[in-house]
Amino acid sequence: MAAGVSDLWAEAPATRRRRWPAWLSLALLLAAAAIAGRLWWPRRAPAPGAEPVMARWVSPVERELPRTVTTSGTVRLRDGAQVRVGSQVSGIVTQLNVAVGSEVEAGAVIARIDPRPLEDRLRQAQTQVALDTVQLGKARRDQQRGQALLEGGLVPRQQAEDLEWAVHTAQAELDTARAAVTAAQTDLAYSVIRAPVSGTVASVSTQQGETVAAAFAAPTFVTIVQPRALELDGLVDETDIGNVRPGDAVTFTVETFPDRLLRAQVTRIAPAAVIISGVVNYSVIARLLETPRFLRADMTANLTIRTGTRTAVTVPSAAVERDGAGNFVWLERGNAAVRQPVAIGERGADWTEITSGLGPSARIGVEH
Repeated sequence: MAAGVSDLWAEAPATRRRRWPAWLSLALLLAAAAIAGRLWWPRRAPAPGAEPVMARWVSPVERELPRTVTTSGTVRLRDGAQVRVGSQVSGIVTQLNVAVGSEVEAGAVIARIDPRPLEDRLRQAQTQVALDTVQLGKARRDQQRGQALLEGGLVPRQQAEDLEWAVHTAQAELDTARAAVTAAQTDLAYSVIRAPVSGTVASVSTQQGETVAAAFAAPTFVTIVQPRALELDGLVDETDIGNVRPGDAVTFTVETFPDRLLRAQVTRIAPAAVIISGVVNYSVIARLLETPRFLRADMTANLTIRTGTRTAVTVPSAAVERDGAGNFVWLERGNAAVRQPVAIGERGADWTEITSGLGPSARIGVEH
């Protein structure tokens, strides 16, 4: 019996040691819940008529903020960025080396036209040069004989002068034949069509085996778009256009990549207005300062044009509160806090612009 009681008392401390951590864990859990509730439970607005308790009082700060104009526009090709490559001579297209989307370098062969008719024309012109050279030699020999006979009094002067004019005529015919050779050589060179600029082939309008006729106008073979030859075209309302100047910085995004902020610079403003639904707008052209590969012509862009700076009154964002009546701050009036409605503008990381309802010398309360 004594041994049993003794054993019971010996086991009691061990039992208490096993139960104590459970009570301790429960107490710690309740304390953590109370602290979390205190931190995360929404701050209750002071009851009507009650003054809030301010942690500190601050004065508004004047900041230099950018003055901007926001508008929409498009990414477009620069003037002259799209080159149409045509043919100067007529003939059958025997070779076409490009397709839509092909990348070409300046001087690369785009197509070839059958050169045989042009080679025949060149040989004919060269033969005419040889014939006119012979005729010129004969005319000069006859003129020399006539001059000798004239000095001996054997022929009249008119006949000697006719022989001299025959030499001039033969010389002119030879010059004409030589010019025909040059023209034929030029046309033969045009049978090989080369890319005038580097870029991407945007369209192909002629196929291999087709016959092109260049009698009145040069038929277009391909259209080449030069790389990174893009610019920004935005429409600015007439109420804001007076503040926009060439050289103003522009930031913009496109609908495809709204999180990529790109930079540009205003280069010119169109003198004529564009009227859309009765609203007068002016086209503002901006040069791109960076051209990523995803940027393409005709993409829709959202522009922000920085036209200068302005002085703004700002307060800590924690000082601005809001309820059903709108935004307000607490002003220091003696030993009391007075509610003051305000209108807000831009926001920063930890500040808010006050556009009306607050003077620069006011003292504003911050509750936390």
